[in-house]
Amino acid sequence: MRNILIPLLSLALFCGCQPPKEEQEVVRASVEVYKTENQPTETLNIGILAINGVYNSELMAPYDIFQHTIFHTEKGMKVFIVSPTEEAIKTFEGIRILPDYDFENVPEIDVLVVPSAEHNMDTDLEDETLINFVKEKGEAAKFIMSLCDGAFILAQAGLLDGLRCTTFPSDIDRFKETFPHLDVRRDISFVHDGKAITSAGGAKSYDPALYLVEYLYGKKAAVGVGKGLVIDWKLEEIEFVIPQ
Repeated sequence: MRNILIPLLSLALFCGCQPPKEEQEVVRASVEVYKTENQPTETLNIGILAINGVYNSELMAPYDIFQHTIFHTEKGMKVFIVSPTEEAIKTFEGIRILPDYDFENVPEIDVLVVPSAEHNMDTDLEDETLINFVKEKGEAAKFIMSLCDGAFILAQAGLLDGLRCTTFPSDIDRFKETFPHLDVRRDISFVHDGKAITSAGGAKSYDPALYLVEYLYGKKAAVGVGKGLVIDWKLEEIEFVIPQ
């Protein structure tokens, strides 16, 4: 059983009213997200989308977490970077990265990760090649994950329709204005709904990645991966939303 954070619960019960649905869904403490049936039967391909202007933190956090599973699980994950072409891309902070694959030769993707990039809220949304790639690979993937404003790309591809989701805290209002039909949540680290995991990004980009490791491989694996990166991973201390 998991405990639900419900501010002013006693007062709400006394008044005979129910707290808002959004508050009822924020989870912390005694959360057991791993189930035996979640355990992959084969190595998962983790495709991390990297385009020019991608932010270092949102790119490297999931890469580090997922790559380190090879030391803590029987199968581990195969992590690679995919970009529109095989030419080097430049992160927002200036690091040059040579992709492993382009859109044409990328292998099957089990988990599509979309980190935030500089123009995710404007010109990237008009890039039909980018959006079509995300839509095609996202629909075929077992999980899709966005970090920070990567949620704009998932939303533009139609992959968040009917799901709860979140994005970078200061961009939530713009996210809601751009996609008014979406159910957007605030003041949480991440949301897991259906096969989509959307997150606040920044330094919290480690949270959804470690969560997925725990979801798939169990708490011991997630804690072990965390220790390897000097992260004291405690899912019960993270505020997030998952299906009830």
